[in-house]
Amino acid sequence: MKSAVLVFPGSNCDRDLAVAIEQASGTKPIMLWHRETKIPAGVDLIGVPGGFSYGDYLRSGAMASRSPVMAAVRQAAARGTFVLGICNGFQVLTESGLLPGALMRNAGIHFVCRDVPLTVENSQSAFTARYGAGEQVVFPVAHHDGNYFADEATLDRLEGEGRVAFRYAENVNGSARNIAGILNETGNVLGLMPHPERASEAAHGNTDGARMFAGLVEEPSSKC
Repeated sequence: MKSAVLVFPGSNCDRDLAVAIEQASGTKPIMLWHRETKIPAGVDLIGVPGGFSYGDYLRSGAMASRSPVMAAVRQAAARGTFVLGICNGFQVLTESGLLPGALMRNAGIHFVCRDVPLTVENSQSAFTARYGAGEQVVFPVAHHDGNYFADEATLDRLEGEGRVAFRYAENVNGSARNIAGILNETGNVLGLMPHPERASEAAHGNTDGARMFAGLVEEPSSKC
């Protein structure tokens, strides 16, 4: 599988994501600077990492969503390339219009940094193929603006179309319906606030996240 991980000013989880992808695929991802205007040919997976792109000025992910590379990401996603946005990456994807809704300030106005239990709601996507529907997994979270919001009609549509991929098993940040991660309409874009790349090897004390990357390796898209 050929992959690329975006790098924005202020990114701090890009290397973590690249390592997790390399461990699953055996191939180092291309580290793609935000000023690039094209996704390299043959890329199957684009990772939009966590971290505080542009220092979270204006709104988390807002400035990064206007970076030149994001136009190319939108085009690649439309062709079926897998796009995985984690934490700040999820915020970038909503700000870019690739996923509906918005990530708001945590309900408790506190930065949340701990392991949290998640329920796998949809095991039919490439991202979740290695999990069972209803299975509980544990991923770390580390965010201040992870409170997922969308209007009721959008929430109903996400639920009805099976596009809620992960749900918090407890109230972590006030997210509507405890939503932790969602898919786009075609299932090739996933955004989630928890960090699977931080639960992907034994040294982390938890390997629940490794299965996400293993599942993606099994289903390359090659649409770039």
